[in-house]
Amino acid sequence: MASNDIVVLGRLLDPYGIQGWLRLQTFGDDPLAWAEMPVWWICREGEPWRECGLKALKAHSGGVVVLLDGVPDRTAAEAMKGILVGAPRDSLPSTKDDEYYWGDLIGLDVINTADERLGKVASLIETGANSVLRVVADDETERLLPFVSAVVLTVDKKAGLIRVEWGGDW
Repeated sequence: MASNDIVVLGRLLDPYGIQGWLRLQTFGDDPLAWAEMPVWWICREGEPWRECGLKALKAHSGGVVVLLDGVPDRTAAEAMKGILVGAPRDSLPSTKDDEYYWGDLIGLDVINTADERLGKVASLIETGANSVLRVVADDETERLLPFVSAVVLTVDKKAGLIRVEWGGDW
């Protein structure tokens, strides 16, 4: 499956226990609903996506842990650290007007109200309070912009543009 057909939902983190469970960093709401997906798609960044069965998923200590097919023990789980988890775009629910999948924001140009180009969205960071856009300019300058309505004024996916209230020299 082509990488642009997959929406990244999370990343596998450290092993949990000795039976192959892994902690899951989620990039979206309601990760427990992901247990309903018949198959998960996984890959390392830059590699092709491949199908993977889900044996179990549960909430644990304020987070989520998963058990995947082919991961029988802690050693196998350690090898899975850093792998991305995704789903085909057509299997996901549509977003509301003011909601976005993180994958749809990555690569968009960021321009402030003075029409200064601040860079492109390279990634997003979840802080607990809100998501943060990691914007990288052509000269490698990196800015972290909170993804809140006071900063992000508009998102135009079709135009590939996010307009923000943020100074070029901040």
